Amino acid sequence: MITMLDVAKKAGVSKATVSRVLAGNNYVSKTTHERVLKAIEETGYRPNLLARNLATSKSQNIGLVVTNTLYNGPYFNELLFQAATVTEQHGRQLILADGKHDARQERQAIEFLLDLRCDAIIIYPRFLNADELDDIIEQTHRPIIVVNRLLKKHPAHCVIAAHQKNSVEAVNYLVAQGHREIAFIHGASGSPTGLSRFKGYRQALRAHHIHLDEQRIVQGEWTLQSGFNAAQELMARGVSFTALMASNDDMAMGAARALYAAGKRIPQDVSLLSFDDIPMASFFVPPLTTVHVPVGEMIRHTLEKLVLMLGGDSSEPLPAIAGRLMVRDSVAPGPWLAGR
Repeated sequence: MITMLDVAKKAGVSKATVSRVLAGNNYVSKTTHERVLKAIEETGYRPNLLARNLATSKSQNIGLVVTNTLYNGPYFNELLFQAATVTEQHGRQLILADGKHDARQERQAIEFLLDLRCDAIIIYPRFLNADELDDIIEQTHRPIIVVNRLLKKHPAHCVIAAHQKNSVEAVNYLVAQGHREIAFIHGASGSPTGLSRFKGYRQALRAHHIHLDEQRIVQGEWTLQSGFNAAQELMARGVSFTALMASNDDMAMGAARALYAAGKRIPQDVSLLSFDDIPMASFFVPPLTTVHVPVGEMIRHTLEKLVLMLGGDSSEPLPAIAGRLMVRDSVAPGPWLAGR
């Protein structure tokens, strides 16, 4: 195995000089610096990255913590693709750590990235709450940005989507299309995103003076199967609904399967609206009307904030990033549409 000493002999310098070159020390002359780099290339030496990180306190790496509950789906694909792409554009490497199954393991994933001397960390939390995340930011001397979770103490350290506002706009659209009996499939229990979308649904109904019927609300778990089960449960309750909102596209597609199995047509009998705008949404039959969540924009803002922080600049809080309603074919005029 090629060692630093082999490089030093090849370059005709001391081992300490090779170490200084690898650490980016400015006290090495240009001629010596070039000679050492040439020796590294000729010998094929690969420095111990962890040792170099310890010596320089810089790694050019950005850490990303994501729980594995997001792995199976296009939303995670988009998140990871954007994170990797934008990180590369900034000349850095992305390191992924699995947040696994609970808050303790999510915290361990953060500690793992800190131990690797990542220059900064992006957290897409599932289990850690806002107070716990605020505490981690206070205790850590490296830049941390939390995606999709509003922080109380450190609002400049988070990038969020306007889930509640977008949900209000989605209900407003259904009401404008003549729907009043609007059922809702909730996101996973304890999910801040699911809760925000439900709050928007409830807020919009109240604004339109539409009674909130608990029988039209059913729990989901973000999955196709849970959407299928939720729609079956709604129909089993015998409650009427002319439109159905699902907290994400997967649940909407699962619900559609249950509706079709029960002989209900979309959108003729039930209009269907959801959130995320995954690639499959526009190819579904009928194409889903859904709220596009700006994952790419959120990640770009996140990396831009981290780069500013790494440069020693302060970062100001960002307003929630709005999505947009993608109107397609899964919503039809309802029985309360003016003029019908």
